[in-house]
Amino acid sequence: MEENMKLATVEDTVEYRLFLIPDEPRDSEKHKEILQKYIERIMTQFAPMLVPYIWQNQPFNLKYKPGKGGVPAHMFGMTKFGDNIEDEWFIVYIVKQITKEFPELVARIEDNDGEFLLIEAADFLPKWLDPDNSANRVFFYNGELCIIPAPRKPGAESWLPTTSPTIPQALNIISTHPEKILASESIQAAVNRRIRGYPEKIQAFLHRAHCYLPAGIVAVLKQQPRLVAAGVQAFYLRDPIDLRACRIFKTFLPETRVMTSVTFTKCLYAQLMQQRFMPDRRSGYKLPPPSHPQYRAHELGMKLAHGFEILCSKCSPHFSDSPKSSVTASPLWAGFLESLKKNDYFKGLIEGSTQYQERVEMAKNYFQLSVNRPESSHAMSPGEEILTLLQTIPFDIEMLKKEEADLLPEDDDQWLDLSPDQLDQLLQEAAGKKEPEPVSKEENYDLMQVSKSMKAFISKVSTHKGAELPREPSEAPITFDADSFLNYFDKILGPRPHESDSDGMDEDDFECLDSDDDLDLETQEPGGETSVKGTLDDLRSYMAQMDQELAHTSIGKSFTTQKQMESLSQTTNSNSDHEDFGTGASVMTPVDVDLNLVTNILESYSSQAGLAGPASNLLQSMGVQLPDNTEHRPTSKPTKD
Repeated sequence: MEENMKLATVEDTVEYRLFLIPDEPRDSEKHKEILQKYIERIMTQFAPMLVPYIWQNQPFNLKYKPGKGGVPAHMFGMTKFGDNIEDEWFIVYIVKQITKEFPELVARIEDNDGEFLLIEAADFLPKWLDPDNSANRVFFYNGELCIIPAPRKPGAESWLPTTSPTIPQALNIISTHPEKILASESIQAAVNRRIRGYPEKIQAFLHRAHCYLPAGIVAVLKQQPRLVAAGVQAFYLRDPIDLRACRIFKTFLPETRVMTSVTFTKCLYAQLMQQRFMPDRRSGYKLPPPSHPQYRAHELGMKLAHGFEILCSKCSPHFSDSPKSSVTASPLWAGFLESLKKNDYFKGLIEGSTQYQERVEMAKNYFQLSVNRPESSHAMSPGEEILTLLQTIPFDIEMLKKEEADLLPEDDDQWLDLSPDQLDQLLQEAAGKKEPEPVSKEENYDLMQVSKSMKAFISKVSTHKGAELPREPSEAPITFDADSFLNYFDKILGPRPHESDSDGMDEDDFECLDSDDDLDLETQEPGGETSVKGTLDDLRSYMAQMDQELAHTSIGKSFTTQKQMESLSQTTNSNSDHEDFGTGASVMTPVDVDLNLVTNILESYSSQAGLAGPASNLLQSMGVQLPDNTEHRPTSKPTKD
């Protein structure tokens, strides 16, 4: 039997696969050659976006993967995105665009959480779709998100398998019925909302800061800005063994430091800033007092220098003896460079200028790692790459010091500090809400919203999987047939004493109770109506007896009744009302359900003291937002006179 694709199991890792359709029988070697050509075309066409991108851990990559276990040969890639979730969504955008540019390709993407695209659109998924049956159903095709549906009834649609499809079945369905598998507009919108703005918004995730760095690191980052990620990660994930190499610096001496501008991603910058670290006295890295105007630049440079020193300390001393192949000698380089020019990679820079050459070097590195890398070749570690660059690129410390006067200004890092209102706005944007509705002031707030929302919530269906929130007005209201319910209730308890000897219901009765089908009173046995009425009378009798017993207790005083509310508006009858209430009348006054509900919720909300809690979480999930409590009320109820 063909096996389904296994989910990615590595933490914080996204896997992506590109299949060629139609999946026709081909010679394995010829198929491999075709897919490798596609890899070269894809990596070349999307190079202008991928070359300058700073990845948290690993870059976007593709390689040929032969067929195995019923899964046909395809292009496969895996990227560890670590703490920067934006890397994962940028890859989603890339994969989506690949299927748009190459209509003969179908893409599938998942991470260690499974079908994270479905998780993003969880509020809009059809009822039948759950984690148990979602395997091999979600794909990108022609730049659109597709979900292979399940048949409503077994055999209803011959082209749909009754169980989760295998990869070959899914590819066949996509190629033959593309118009029937498009995801709904709401699901498409949820995913598109997450990747909206790419590739332009890549710049919004970058942060430029001044750093006081050794000249060698400055020269390396000018050639390969992406290596800043490796340096930050080495410092961020350091251990005591790593820090041994930083007692006395051998590669990046503190005497060579100059002021420079470094471009981080916001995630990398936050990781570097949030860690407190004091360097070893023997290292030579001394920090100015915190009041110094350039203290932050010195601190950032010191931390980054430690990361680069750790990377270089892990390299083998003989790695430089291995032969290095020239990038420009590859027959693919000329076409790759021409494609970059067509896609405006050089941004109008004059050929031969310093900035032009820096971009050429970045392109060469990307070409070596992603396009021209042999399958058997061993990838260089970041430390080896840094040492190689130090050996090949000349740099002048005095020239770098002169450039300090022309540094670009730093970016404001106020985004590191979020106010509660900004956090609420971010959460609402993540939930898909366009504009947060202004919360009414306390004196103008309509408390009927609370009561109506809770009643709508109670009327929804709940199962062992959870409760449904009243968010879909188009859904039909829940109907309840009291007579039918009492009919089956009668079978459980029995309306007459002579029937009480029964041991209960048989298996058929339980099946009836578990069924979701509407109950039909016409199927009752003769005399069923009398039985139902008798049971209803018994229930009312039981309830009346309970009311009489509770009337002599203090339980009734914990609820606000309708008579109490009338006594507040009719002062002339207040004395008689209180006398009736205190005497424990045989018939209890009806409870004001709405008022008690709102009172209890407000007391629960007030006791949260502005923090998250059951009342605010439940109401916000239903779209109800209470105003802030401007008074400091005591938590206990005032006693009545």
